[in-house]
Amino acid sequence: MNLLHGTWEPEPAARWEDGFLSGNGHHGALQFGDPTDERVVVTHHTLVRPNGAEHARPPRLAAELPALQDSLLAGDLHAAESFTDRRELQWVQPFHPAFAIRLRRTAPAECSGYRRSVDFTTGVAQAEHDGRLSRLFVSRADDVIVHQATTPDLDIFLDHRLPNVPHGLAVGHGAVLTPEGALLTLRARYPGSDRAYTGVTLVVVTGGRTTLTPPGLRVTGADSVLLLTRVLRHTDEPDALAEARALGELLPADQQDPYDGLLARHAESHRSAYARVTLDLAADPAERALPGSALLERPDSPALLERLFAAGRYHLLSSSGLFPPRLTGLWTGDWDTAWSGAFTNDANVNLQTASAAYAALPEVTEALASLIHRQLPDWQDNAREIFGTRGAVAPPHSDGESGLTYHFNREYPLHLWTAGADWLLKPLVDHDETRGEQDPRTARALAEVALFYEDFLTRTDADGLLVVVPSYSPENRPANASWGAVNAAMDLSAARHALLTAAAYHPEKAQAWRALADRLPPHRVNVDGALAEWAWPGLDDTYDHRHLSHLYGVWPLDEITPYDTPDLAAAAHRALELRGSENDSAHGHLHHALVAARLRDGERVAHALGQVLKGDFFHTSLMSAHYPNRHVYNADAAHTLPAVLVEMLVQSTPDRLVLLPAVPTTCPRGELRGIRTRFGAALDITWSPTEATAVLRPTRSHRVELRTSSGAEPLELVAGEDHVLRLEAW
Repeated sequence: MNLLHGTWEPEPAARWEDGFLSGNGHHGALQFGDPTDERVVVTHHTLVRPNGAEHARPPRLAAELPALQDSLLAGDLHAAESFTDRRELQWVQPFHPAFAIRLRRTAPAECSGYRRSVDFTTGVAQAEHDGRLSRLFVSRADDVIVHQATTPDLDIFLDHRLPNVPHGLAVGHGAVLTPEGALLTLRARYPGSDRAYTGVTLVVVTGGRTTLTPPGLRVTGADSVLLLTRVLRHTDEPDALAEARALGELLPADQQDPYDGLLARHAESHRSAYARVTLDLAADPAERALPGSALLERPDSPALLERLFAAGRYHLLSSSGLFPPRLTGLWTGDWDTAWSGAFTNDANVNLQTASAAYAALPEVTEALASLIHRQLPDWQDNAREIFGTRGAVAPPHSDGESGLTYHFNREYPLHLWTAGADWLLKPLVDHDETRGEQDPRTARALAEVALFYEDFLTRTDADGLLVVVPSYSPENRPANASWGAVNAAMDLSAARHALLTAAAYHPEKAQAWRALADRLPPHRVNVDGALAEWAWPGLDDTYDHRHLSHLYGVWPLDEITPYDTPDLAAAAHRALELRGSENDSAHGHLHHALVAARLRDGERVAHALGQVLKGDFFHTSLMSAHYPNRHVYNADAAHTLPAVLVEMLVQSTPDRLVLLPAVPTTCPRGELRGIRTRFGAALDITWSPTEATAVLRPTRSHRVELRTSSGAEPLELVAGEDHVLRLEAW
């Protein structure tokens, strides 16, 4: 295994949080446990527990909206607190694990040579000791968890008894011999629901004997044991024998090792996606050879950043397919998943997927697009029921099944948030720009968002400018007012961006939508010289907060830049300086780093990264936590960190390339290969303290502006012709 593209540990994982991960964007597998009791926790993106949210609808508040707008504009700073239908806070259906595959072995007299590892290039997680090997991957080609063990004697069963499993979960086990092999099944029905799921594991034994020991089986004298596992979500009991036949059909008819054949089919697509972008920070080879747990104790090591970049890409790719990553990616070993393991749209989904377009993972962008386009009818319901408009409004949270808005209360009036659709669509627009072609699905969604703004933006201020009312800045409030307010900076930026972007996709509506965007008010600079979180007079800022919603115009948008709007950029930088970290959430630190990179502040990028690297946020699996000291399993840091490293090295718009804008002193040299730009060129860059070289490979001819520390100059790019840039100072 190339240690630039994998990690390893010399000890077993006693905690599921430290288990190595594999996934294909549908199924997930989490491998942990000691050599005598190996456990593979099986997950699937569709597994959410019914909790009443499956029947929830958005609040019908449209008739009350004009009165609320009147009150807010008249100066009632608490009017929005009563703009609800008085329901209790309803969380989305929580994500949960399916079960664990348990492999029990006789304890050796002495366990020697233990090593577990995960190879990012293939997605294979494995553990070996005493000449015994257990290895698994989740196939992208065949949508199955493939697990091989070379231990001759094993007891195997499927175990639903994971932490916080709900009381009343109705579980049935099955163990039968079939022509394809031994079949283990676990069927679980949720308490008080007709919904259920079934796990099916086909066990194929080579050179040994299989004995049924319900609810499991015993294998003796085997040369190898192959397990093929799938999970099915359903209301009617599936035909388990038909599933066994389907799994059996994946096995080769000839004598080749079935594991190798299955791996070859999977690895081709996984490897090609993972390897498109690489980062080499010229780390010490001795440090690169260390296990992940030892590297995590060296937070200033370039080798740690290399490995976390690679692990972040691996985990992001592995958790994206049917859906983009949840708060926990695609994995959890506990039924009590924090914040329901939801798709949280007011920061986390976009932070986790921030590297997809630039770091050449269209698989991730397509997973996000799939979620959005399936839910667009629900977004239309949100607009109609809450605001009485046409068009579409995205929900703040989703379980993957529903895109309806129903998660809100007084302290989190997320039903007032109108910027979500623009933020969720931004990565899709970026992807279209990298490839130079507009996706008609994105065009349709943008048109729906623009229609919403046509109907919603009807109120004006004393100067005749449009007013966003009500307005909400996730998840903050003014220091002197309630949460629902007027003209949140994020809402202004999102409305302007959505209208202008929709106009670019729809020339027939461009004039009207651009005119509407032009009537939105400018941002406000407060008495501290900072970009105000609310551009409405009299609303005071609250600085100590984990979210940076008001700096949406800096990142991910290009509305505020040091090049085009230097005064606003300076105000945004001042706002960043004043921002506290509140509860030290990982997403807050890395969001801070992304904004700082856009503002060319390498020292601030380094500090924000350091808060995460030195804060004990990473498990030995290199999956991350939400809080310091590895508290609350959460993928934000793991998946967002690669985006930070890309943004500090390369930034692009459809007409601009920025090289090395915010490189920390901790990364004095390195090489980043395979980056995509929004003007249609792939890019490789190498740098040292004295010089840098970038190679552009454009797919379309275009003139762009090159920005470095030396200033600006034009670049004429010709499709198919490499363009080499050499910088003596950067």
